[in-house]
Amino acid sequence: MDGFTTWEVLATYGGCAAMVGLLTQFTKGWPYLERLPTQLWSYLLSLGVLLLAFYFTGQLTADNAVLLLFNAAIVSLTANGGYAAMTRGKGGGSNG
Repeated sequence: MDGFTTWEVLATYGGCAAMVGLLTQFTKGWPYLERLPTQLWSYLLSLGVLLLAFYFTGQLTADNAVLLLFNAAIVSLTANGGYAAMTRGKGGGSNG
């Protein structure tokens, strides 16, 4: 691997969940996103990352695009749950 990540890695469950977790935590405090529920923002990020990853790897088809709507929910829940587990271990809250 020549870089930090690739589109192929982001097209996988683990790669996408890790990136969405990082992006959610990095951006959720931005002023124009404060009124948006974090779980919704995480879902939108999941969908965006998956769509881009599938597009740039040549895997984006009509049937895959429909499945990405469901897969984005799975990735989002995983990313939110991973963050909650980490903060719980540090004595923090679980506001994901």
